[in-house]
Amino acid sequence: MAEPALALAGVGKRYPGFALADVTFDLPRGYVLGLVGPNGAGKTTTLKLVLGLLRRDAGEVRVLGLDPERDGAAARARVGFVHDEPFYFPQLTLAQNRSLIARFYPTWDETVFARLAAAFSLRLDQRFGALSRGTRMRFALAMALSHGAELLVLDEPTTGLDPVFRRELLDVLRSVLQDERVAIVFSTHITSDLERLADFVVVLQRGRVAAAATRDEIAER
Repeated sequence: MAEPALALAGVGKRYPGFALADVTFDLPRGYVLGLVGPNGAGKTTTLKLVLGLLRRDAGEVRVLGLDPERDGAAARARVGFVHDEPFYFPQLTLAQNRSLIARFYPTWDETVFARLAAAFSLRLDQRFGALSRGTRMRFALAMALSHGAELLVLDEPTTGLDPVFRRELLDVLRSVLQDERVAIVFSTHITSDLERLADFVVVLQRGRVAAAATRDEIAER
């Protein structure tokens, strides 16, 4: 059996007043997993553990076969991440942000970025801080898709976007999956996004996995 793109086993993280406990699921390459749950359920904490931005208190995480704590730089070089509030240098133009960040990715593909920038109607001479939320998300997605990422991690990528661009974004993500090496995990509370994109769904409630199944099985429940 092929190694999954992402695997969590018994993962835990404790905070005062909140605990993520025994989170277990995996995601094969070529598929999409939707991570859902109410605010405070542990979705963002889970994704930060996947990215190695937090140290887990229990369990194991494997990202493309790597431990994101021990092999953080190597793992993140193969992962594309889009946060719900994309952070880039607000005073710099998109071209300047691109030039600064691209150097950290040895597999950066400027041809892919140029194609996506055109498809997303991005003006590279604009300052990032002057962009609307939708345009910031377009730029963040173009950046995440331009270095051959094998795993895309998206934290509430469609929240606050207008319905037209939300559909466009989901169509772009679906086209990414034509490369069967790539997998996508995204958190959301918008059920229509799950219906359009997710193959598997993990439901978090109060820091625990309440359900983990295919999209159709979850829908039947």
